[in-house]
Amino acid sequence: MSNADDVWATPPEGTPPPQPPNSPYGAPAYGPAGGYAPIAPKHPQATTAMVLGIIGLVGGFLTGIAFVVAPFAWVIGGKAVREIDASPESYSGRDQAKAGQILGIIGTILLVLTILVVGLVIAAFVVYYSA
Repeated sequence: MSNADDVWATPPEGTPPPQPPNSPYGAPAYGPAGGYAPIAPKHPQATTAMVLGIIGLVGGFLTGIAFVVAPFAWVIGGKAVREIDASPESYSGRDQAKAGQILGIIGTILLVLTILVVGLVIAAFVVYYSA
């Protein structure tokens, strides 16, 4: 049996790993040994930012008080996105962190608007009843 017939034969040194023919999804990422590259772990604060953003937005509409967590989602999500962008090979989860950041921005705007409306209502009562 020749070396060419041996399916377990290793390719010569310096041979690039095989590529799939015309893959619609692009060529896969190969690691140093010819296997697939491992997926980077999710950033530890990506899910936290998204959950805080959801709580800040949905809970804000239900109770009004939960809007106060929205700025935290904005800050944590922004920090996580920056860290993921700085080293994408170290962290994944950018979509979750970005979603938390965006929900935090929306919730913070609604928090400011709620504070303004409540302040105006209180001011109107004070002016009306002080006369």
